[in-house]
Amino acid sequence: MCNNLLSLLKNENATIGIVGMGYVGLPLAMRYADRFQQVIGFDIVPERVTAINEGQSYIEHISVGSLFAALKKGLKASTDFSRINECDAIILCVPTPLNKYREPDLSFIFSTMEQIQPYLRPGQVVSLESTTYPGTTEEELRPRIEKQGLVVGEDIFLVYSPEREDPGNRLYTTQTIPKVVGGCTEACLKVGIALYQAAVDKVVPVSSTQTAEMTKLLENIHRAVNIGLVNEMKIVADKMGIDIHEVINAAATKPFGFTAYYPGPGIGGHCIPVDPFYLTWKAREYGVHTHFIELAGEVNSAMPLWVVDKVADALNKHKKAINGSRILLLGIAYKKNVDDMRESPSLQLLDLLLQKGARVEYSDPHVARLPKVRKYNFELTSVKLTAEQLALYDAVVLATAHDAFDYALIEQNAKLIIDTRGHFKQPMANIIKA
Repeated sequence: MCNNLLSLLKNENATIGIVGMGYVGLPLAMRYADRFQQVIGFDIVPERVTAINEGQSYIEHISVGSLFAALKKGLKASTDFSRINECDAIILCVPTPLNKYREPDLSFIFSTMEQIQPYLRPGQVVSLESTTYPGTTEEELRPRIEKQGLVVGEDIFLVYSPEREDPGNRLYTTQTIPKVVGGCTEACLKVGIALYQAAVDKVVPVSSTQTAEMTKLLENIHRAVNIGLVNEMKIVADKMGIDIHEVINAAATKPFGFTAYYPGPGIGGHCIPVDPFYLTWKAREYGVHTHFIELAGEVNSAMPLWVVDKVADALNKHKKAINGSRILLLGIAYKKNVDDMRESPSLQLLDLLLQKGARVEYSDPHVARLPKVRKYNFELTSVKLTAEQLALYDAVVLATAHDAFDYALIEQNAKLIIDTRGHFKQPMANIIKA
């Protein structure tokens, strides 16, 4: 089984199936379509499947032209999970959020496994890419697969390879970002390496699926902890009347021993707000309390409320209450120049401001309308920025510093600007750093 599958992968004759056509799955499917003639993208959302098959991109940084090219090369999307049986490789790219208690929610993985289990067969490789705690692949996926009578490492092959997608990053793509791979057995690892060598420039093998799972968590916990540190430094610097961005930029001139991280209104995206809590949850099983990681999480989680307090203080100095004030939120995506709103702190800011009685609107050149997301349903559309429009608001909050914003227009016409990104360098009476 192993040699036959290796041959199919190395000769690019395998059929590749990718489950989950979101920010991770769709770019990966398109990359495999460059190399393999048959690539099937599975999703439970019929609208997504229809859009893909018609060449309509629903992700901003994926162009219609590149999607059409992938379709011509053999990419097809489907909601029919019985076609898993046609696939030699199945890659799972489904969400792994937190529940309301900040505990891992693996329901998407479990429901996906239920859908594909009946169609698994000898000679396949299954790879999980979703971020999760160490042990998930061995403890959760392997028993479900072997329940079908398939022996992992002999009949079927199981690997974990964490996604490293960075939406909107033009320097690093699915092809050029190195891929960490861990297998349940030596044979699984060989197959996993062959699977990803066909699509990415560099594969980094590790000794186990647990190691690969922990690697992904470390990458993002590293960012979360350092962002937590600089967010706390921001509060201290603010109390002292020091511009934290000036401090960071000065410190970054040191050619060794310092890496610049920047504060903001909170943390967002599909990884950094979530991943640390996967490890803290699993660590408790071993009697370990991850104080350092949890403290960083507390600092980062408190940032939206800190920004709202800064908005209230700024309005108060202008003899206005936050209740009843008109506030414009600039940027609803979690980072600049993308349309990705997953776990965006801007959504939390919007919710908190509304709770305090503010009349809030938003402007984002990348998000024309706010769709319903897991926690929120605001039913708002993006406001077009004009001098007249800006003058209507009591305060403007820069939450995401998109390049497309006309900052000169904002600076000249907004009565009060609360800058959470350190974009406005020159001190002015109507600009408050937050």
